[in-house]
Amino acid sequence: MKTSTFQLTNQNGVVVEFISQGGKIISIKVPEGDRKVDIALGYGTPEEFLTGDGYMGAICGRMANRIGNGMFQLEGKTIKLYQNDRTNHLHGGKVGFNLKNWEVKPITKEGYHSAFQLSLLSHDGDENYPGNLQVEIVYALNNQNEFLIDIQATTDKTTAVNLTSHPYFNLNGVSSGKIFNHFLEINADAFTVLSDISVPTGEIRKVKNSDMDFTKPVKLSEVINSDEPQIQLVNGLDHNWVINKKAGEMAFAARISEPVSGRGLEVFTTQPGIQVYTSMHFDGTQVGKNQMPFTPYCAIALEAQNFPDAPNHANFPDCILKPGETYHQKICYKFLF
Repeated sequence: MKTSTFQLTNQNGVVVEFISQGGKIISIKVPEGDRKVDIALGYGTPEEFLTGDGYMGAICGRMANRIGNGMFQLEGKTIKLYQNDRTNHLHGGKVGFNLKNWEVKPITKEGYHSAFQLSLLSHDGDENYPGNLQVEIVYALNNQNEFLIDIQATTDKTTAVNLTSHPYFNLNGVSSGKIFNHFLEINADAFTVLSDISVPTGEIRKVKNSDMDFTKPVKLSEVINSDEPQIQLVNGLDHNWVINKKAGEMAFAARISEPVSGRGLEVFTTQPGIQVYTSMHFDGTQVGKNQMPFTPYCAIALEAQNFPDAPNHANFPDCILKPGETYHQKICYKFLF
């Protein structure tokens, strides 16, 4: 498969580069004096993104994150999905949106310096999901250093939808080793508890008086090796937090910062949850930019989305989209430097 490369720019020197396959964000460069620092984990060339880690920087769907046992009930029928994460269905299955070639065109968006529209038709039965799902996503960058991901989708049959973006960040620069010196803050008083196969049990647990509490900035080195059972379960963070916000409201979700460089990143979203992942699956066998191996804790992903396994938990936000309705969610990454 061939892919095309596109660039978003602003007047402050920020450059966000992405490719048409998976809408994958392949670099995010922010200015530092007379040079630019790339804070998005990735490969050295666009072509390497086609065969490397499938989710890096990508749009994930139809259902981002995990569906326990690869199945859920929809209108009295059992929808069985491909199990690509132990017994779980992960990020859309065998050929999710991250592997599809999106149609991309430049557009003009008021208040933004540059913008593109990405379009994809996911056909009825794609990865066994019902309905023809038409997806339109806008990538836009403004002069306030805000990178907007505006997602809309419609269907002709009742289906399940949960779409997100999956960039990995290292504020030191992507060839600078671990993220232990990063501080993490999450606007959440609760998180969804994981089972031993990394799907939610259905319990929503308060974070107070635990190492899952990021309501104030916490240095990652202080929590990665915590004796908190939920952190030990996955050897780091791979959890969904319940954002303190009203349904549909665009609100602050999370912030990472690195005090030596002075760089930071804030996430705002309409989504109800944010998955924070400290990249434990990397084992050094793949090599990224500047020939730097991908190793555990080399980056952090901040994925605004619905709660994992939402179709199987009545107490989680609804993820069902019906004909005549429009799925509409926004994610905004604001770069601080």
